[in-house]
Amino acid sequence: MKILVLNCGSASVKYELIESESETSLTRGIVERIASYEAVVQSIIRRAVSCPSQVEAVGHRVVHGCDRFTQAVLLSESVACEIECFNYLAPLHNPPNIAGYRAARTLLPDCPHVAVFDTSFHQTIPPRAFLYAIPFELYQRHKLRRYGFHGPSHCYVAQRYAQIHLRPVEDFRLITCHLGNGCSVCAVDRGKSVDTSMGFTPLEGLVMGSRGGDFDPGALLHLMERESLDIPATNDFLNRRCGLRGLSGIGNDMRELLSACAQGHELARLAVDVFCYRLRKYIGAYFAVLNGADAVIFTAGIGENAPAVRALACESLSGLGIAVDAEKNRRAIGVEADISCDSAPTRVWVIPTHEELMIARATRAAVINAQQPVAR
Repeated sequence: MKILVLNCGSASVKYELIESESETSLTRGIVERIASYEAVVQSIIRRAVSCPSQVEAVGHRVVHGCDRFTQAVLLSESVACEIECFNYLAPLHNPPNIAGYRAARTLLPDCPHVAVFDTSFHQTIPPRAFLYAIPFELYQRHKLRRYGFHGPSHCYVAQRYAQIHLRPVEDFRLITCHLGNGCSVCAVDRGKSVDTSMGFTPLEGLVMGSRGGDFDPGALLHLMERESLDIPATNDFLNRRCGLRGLSGIGNDMRELLSACAQGHELARLAVDVFCYRLRKYIGAYFAVLNGADAVIFTAGIGENAPAVRALACESLSGLGIAVDAEKNRRAIGVEADISCDSAPTRVWVIPTHEELMIARATRAAVINAQQPVAR
């Protein structure tokens, strides 16, 4: 089955055409500077396939499924409208996800389209980890809980680590660090997510490109009052004006910040330091959650390509058995690599993520399941 995977964001669309039986990548790429999703998807189809009828299914990344969608589902207009009800929970992601679906449906109307949710992998998190300490009836009424995101990425690198070591994923306790413009950490216990840093929305947890992560609600109320921020302005502030961008005053690109650090830019250095410190805290916390860990895994744009960030994040973690080899770390740019010192009991790995493959797997399973006759 040839599956076209679309990951539509607010500033770019990543795509990959995958032969799902052999899990072979036929073509992949990214389109930036989006004018309209219909034009972008049309361009992708021209690049990816010689004939649109070759596409047998389309898998769409959708970030937030709330508690309504706990696994991949076939997309229709009614399902898309349901997903749009959660746009306020992931305003940077869900709207472009659905815009991309509608564009692809127009151009590829005859093949099944499947929504694959970031939140699905984290459905195994227990109540003690997903509940907030608010009146329980508010959780029941408004579904206020930790959902977690970057599920396909965390799942992929955990499974890939096990594959590299020729053992089942159930043998390992892993801490997976997805570090891109959005960042999250996950405690993976024998293949299952048991805690993760993002929460009800993708705003919680680590410092990110333009999101500040953990933030005292009292400080936010104070800021709203003093700066006369209404709810839309506060939403924009939290999603687009905080994080690395807000702290540094430069931007949200870690490469630019590291370059600025080298030139002596103090606020850039401070932003990077805060970013790495918050990550180090979560790694330590998830050692406690898992009662130890076999490995810490770095992935995504920053995790795969920023040795300085990995080194700073693992600094002062020798008490947890973590020690990074400086030369191994320096060489590990966008490749699978063990960057640990030889004697370190807890391994540190870099594993490039492959979210599109996980989306293709879930898409194939959803399509095949839909084709099965219903037992009577």
